[in-house]
This record gives sequence, structure tokens and C-alpha cells, in this order.
Amino acid sequence: MKLVIIDYGAGNIKSIQFAFKRLGVDAVLTNNVAEIQNADKVIFPGVGEASSAMQKLRESGLDKVIPTLKQPVLGICLGMQLMCNSSEEGDTKGLGIFEVDIKRFSNEVKVPQMGWNTITDLKSELFKGIKEDEYMYLVHSFYAEDCEYAIASTEYGVKYATALHKDNFYGTQFHPEKSGVEGEKILKNFLAL
Repeated sequence: MKLVIIDYGAGNIKSIQFAFKRLGVDAVLTNNVAEIQNADKVIFPGVGEASSAMQKLRESGLDKVIPTLKQPVLGICLGMQLMCNSSEEGDTKGLGIFEVDIKRFSNEVKVPQMGWNTITDLKSELFKGIKEDEYMYLVHSFYAEDCEYAIASTEYGVKYATALHKDNFYGTQFHPEKSGVEGEKILKNFLAL
């Protein structure tokens, strides 16, 4: 299986690469369009600030490529957020794959949300073998509003979509690669899609 992690200068891609290595899959880090298009599965990571990450995608032309991919694509953290319509972070226009907006948490909660929180309302093959209220690791100040694409929810001052799915596109706000055995199961489920 050819697994590609999109390398566009906005992601903690090493930890994702190591997580797949533990599962026996060597992921290729690349920003080469042909390599991404010809992969069996694609990981779209992201750490950092939305507008500068979108700028990097535009500079490399990947903003046009990612929405056209036909194989299973998993956006992680900022990667998932960039797959949405827009983000309040830097007033950023996203890729528009998921018709949902990214909002900033209110100041009524500690921002960023950092650490472990539970995921509920699980619907998808992505969560095969994962129990309701399982803990996942999160680090974020912005969230996807609860919407029709939600395949998992989390509560943090507000109930929000912590995972999304539409067609061949999946996204998790949490970091499966940092979420221990259960997170590894999610990566394994993605490989099996």
C-alpha cells in the first residue's frame, strides 16, 4: 500500500510517520502532486496557524489538488480545519470540502484546549472497535461546528464536531498518532477503508 503524508511545511509529520511505521507501513512524505494523486491513501496533517498554512497550500498548488483526490484522505487537526469552508483564525478561506465553518472557542474555557478529552456519537468505519467516551489527545483553539458531516463529537464549553466525513474525505480534530492504543486503532481503520 502506498501511503502519502502531504508535506507542505505545516505539520508535525514525523510523529504521524512513526505511528504508521509502528503499524508496519512506511509513509512517504511529499508535496509532489503526481505522488499524492497516485497514493492509495493520503494523510493531510497540520499544526500551526490557518492562514499561513493555507498560503503554503496555495503556493504549492495543493489547494487545487487536495479537493480533487479520489482515494481516502484523512485530515488531522489543522488539516481537518483547512478542509472546511472557512476559519475565524486569520479570517481564512478553506478548501470547502466540508461545508462547515471553524470557530474560536469562547473565553469561558481555557484556550487552547490541550490534553485528553472524550469522543462520543461515533458513526463511521473509522471508529470500528472504539468505545463511546474514549479519550483522545487534542491541542486546538478553534473547532468545527457540529454539523451533518460530524462522525464524532466532543464537549468543551460547546459541543463540536471532533471528526468529519464526506465521500472519501475524513478528518479528526484530535491527534490519533498521539492518542495511544485507541488512536492507533483509528489509523489502522483508516488503512483498512
